[in-house]
Amino acid sequence: MERPAWAPLGIDISMPSVSRIYDYYLGGSHNFEVDREAGRRAMEFMPGLPKVMQANRAFMRRAVRYAVDQGVTQFLDIGSGIPTFGNVHEVAQQASDEARVVYVDHDPVAVAHSEAVLDGDERTAVVAADLRKPRDILGSSQVEELLDLERPVALLLVAVLHFVEDAYDPRAAVAELRDALAPGSLIVVTHASYEGIPVPPEQADGTVGVYKDIRNPLIMRSRDEIARFFEGYDMVEPGLVPMPHWRPDTAPDEEDPYSFSGFAGVGRKR
Repeated sequence: MERPAWAPLGIDISMPSVSRIYDYYLGGSHNFEVDREAGRRAMEFMPGLPKVMQANRAFMRRAVRYAVDQGVTQFLDIGSGIPTFGNVHEVAQQASDEARVVYVDHDPVAVAHSEAVLDGDERTAVVAADLRKPRDILGSSQVEELLDLERPVALLLVAVLHFVEDAYDPRAAVAELRDALAPGSLIVVTHASYEGIPVPPEQADGTVGVYKDIRNPLIMRSRDEIARFFEGYDMVEPGLVPMPHWRPDTAPDEEDPYSFSGFAGVGRKR
């Protein structure tokens, strides 16, 4: 397999990557055939997966605009993936000249491509780090230089927590990040769940199995389990809801049924 110029040396391009599969679902070009094959296998069980990802991105953009409307102009986006059109920094900077964004991902392709996209943007940076190690994120030079943790920050955990198994205690990681943020900070979450998926759970299990096969288990949590990530935050209306129902720009009944898979919510730190 020929290595494209944008693929960093040292990565295994024979193994699928969650961020590159996500890029494939969104119609991006930074993915390999091995990623597309995994995506197609997952879509055999849930053909509407691209609609789920589109709804996920649309919610993220609405949440970023909401944050700026609330006076929060600092963003820490963990599990940011490969930048696509309408990414956090574009939405935030369009809404406010004061917006500052730090992206965090552990995928070398996502980090390398983010660095290329952000070259010359002094209000945005990228950190190579893992959600499971909050201290590496909070202690990074990028966070220290760009974000003032004494002021409110919007913590984005969009489509990332469902890739962290309970054995790694994701709630402890989220709590550590929360404790480092100032009161008034926001948490923005989307998370996969069997609830809302327009196919039987047994069929959705086929998609879960694909991610397990590529050694990136997809953890489908219940609404109540997802709500626990918001401990220490007050939920912003309308609460933890299917993505199209969170402060929609258009009527939710116009959305594809797959768009209602999983949950989204925003909380404000007390």
